[in-house]
Amino acid sequence: MKIIGLDVGTRRIGVATADTSVRIAVPNTTVIVNNGLEFTEIARIARANNTDWFVLGLPRSNEGKETAQSDYVREFAKALKKAIPSAKIRFQDESLTSVEAEKRLKARKRGYRREEIDAEAASIILQDFIESMATATHGNNTSDEPYDSTDDIIIDDTKKKKGDKKGNPMLRKIVLFIVIAIVALGIGGGIAFAWYNSALGPVYDIDCSASGKEDARCEFIDFTVESGESLQKISDNLEAAGLIRSSFVFQIYMRTQSLSEQIKIGDYQFRRNMSVAQIGAQLVEGAKNPNVFSFTILPGATVKDIKADLLKLGYYTESEINSAFAKDYRGTSPAIDSLLQDWPGNSNPYGAEPLEGYLFGDTYEFYKTDKVEKIITTAMTALWDVIEGNDMVNKFASHGLNLYQGITLASIVQLESGTTGQATVAQIFYSRLSQNIMLGSDVTTKYAVDLVDPDRTTYTDNSASLEVDSPYNTRKYQGLPPGPITNPGVSALLAVANPADTSYLYFLTGDDGVMYYSYTEDEHNRNIVEHCQKLCNVQL
Repeated sequence: MKIIGLDVGTRRIGVATADTSVRIAVPNTTVIVNNGLEFTEIARIARANNTDWFVLGLPRSNEGKETAQSDYVREFAKALKKAIPSAKIRFQDESLTSVEAEKRLKARKRGYRREEIDAEAASIILQDFIESMATATHGNNTSDEPYDSTDDIIIDDTKKKKGDKKGNPMLRKIVLFIVIAIVALGIGGGIAFAWYNSALGPVYDIDCSASGKEDARCEFIDFTVESGESLQKISDNLEAAGLIRSSFVFQIYMRTQSLSEQIKIGDYQFRRNMSVAQIGAQLVEGAKNPNVFSFTILPGATVKDIKADLLKLGYYTESEINSAFAKDYRGTSPAIDSLLQDWPGNSNPYGAEPLEGYLFGDTYEFYKTDKVEKIITTAMTALWDVIEGNDMVNKFASHGLNLYQGITLASIVQLESGTTGQATVAQIFYSRLSQNIMLGSDVTTKYAVDLVDPDRTTYTDNSASLEVDSPYNTRKYQGLPPGPITNPGVSALLAVANPADTSYLYFLTGDDGVMYYSYTEDEHNRNIVEHCQKLCNVQL
C-alpha cells in the first residue's frame, strides 16, 4: 500500500510517497497553501495513490521540545482529518529536515527550486517513519498495513513510551560528547576529534562508479549478521572484513544515533568505499537480495540526469548507457509500440535525447545482471500504463495534440508549476497555442541553452540566454518545442489531459511561492514588479 508524507509549512507543503512493499520514500510534489484549497489537492493526491495514510513531520527543537511550528502542524492535522474523514494520520519527529534536504539536492544537481527542497524534506520525514515502524514490528508484520490498524483520529507516534530506547537528541549529544571527551584525555582534544571523524569515513575514499568499478578495492564484500550477535561482535566482524576503520568508532556511532538496537539479521554486500553512516543505514534498513538493486527516476528528471544516476550505480559503463539510450525501441512490445505511436525517431537534430520524456518517474527494482535496456523498457511501459489508464491519447486529441505533443506540453508544465497550478498553466499554454501567441516558457529556453552551452561559457546571463537560436526557445519560436524537455510526472500529464476551465494568458510563480495569473501583459508586468523580484531573475 502507499503512504503519503507531508512536510507542512505555512506557505508550501512538501509531498512524498512510498510503497510499503518497497519501503523507499520518493519526493513527489509541492502543494501551495491557499485558503484551504491545499486540502483539496492533498485529497486528490491521496485518491491518485489509493491511500488514506499520512505521515506529518512534527518539528522539534534541538532539545527535543515542540515548537510553535509543532502546534501549527497539529492544527493542520486536525484540518486534514476534517477534509478527509477516513485519513489515518501519524506524526514523525523532525529537526532541520529542510537543511538536510537542501544538502542532498546540492549533492545531486547544480540548480534546484525551493519546491524541490520541500518535497525532498517530505521524503526524509517519510523514510524516517518507515524505518522506525519497520523496527517497531521487528520485521514480523506480514499484512499490507505498515502499522497498527486503528481508527484513531490522530495518533502521535513521536511521544516516547516508557523504556523507549531511542531517547532524545540532547541525550545522544551528551553521550557522544562524553565518549569523545574520554578519548580526548588520552590522545588530545584536536587529535581525538580528527581521529574520530576520520574513522567515520570509508576505508578507501575512491569513486566506484562504472569508470572505476574494475578497481579491486571496489569489489562487493559479503557480510552476514547472525541472530543474537551483539553490536560489538558485528563491529569487530566489520573491521576484520576491512569494511570499517574502527570497531570502537562504529559502536559509538551506532549507539549515539540510536541505531544499535535496530540492526537486522541477514546477508549483506558492502563496498570498502562506504562510510560508517552508509553501512549503518543499510544494517538498519535490512538485508536485500544481493543481486537486486533499486533505481529511482524522479518526475522532472532529464535523460541526462538519469544517465548520471545509472553511472553512479557502478553496474554499467558510460558506453553501455549511451548505447542503450540511442536505440529505437519500437517493436519491443505492444505497450511500447503504443507509447511511441507519434515518436519522431531515435535521432534529434538539435542534440536532445530522443527518449526525453518517455521514462516514467517511479522506484523500480532490477537484478544486477539486467541490462540498461531493461530499465528503459520498464520505465516506458510504466508510462504507457498511466497514459492508457487515464485515456490520455483521446484527451490530448480533444485539444488538438497527438501523444508526442501531449507529453511535450506536460514536460513543460512539469517544470513551470507546482501541482496546484498545473491545470491552469496547461490551460494558459493551450490558449496561447490557439491564439498563435508564443509560449514564452523560460524552462524551454533553459533547456535550449543546456543543449548547446551547459557550462554557460557563452550564455552567461539571462539576456544572452533568451536570444539562443533554437526551436526549443519558445520566446523566439512559435508553438511547441521539437520534443519534451524532461520526464513529466502523472500530475502534469493529467493537467494537460484535463486543463482548467479558465481564460488566463499569463502566469508566474512569486517569490512567496504563490502562482499569480493574469489576462493581459500589463497585468502580468505588474505581477512581476509586485511579486517576483527574485525568482523572475534566477539565471536560466
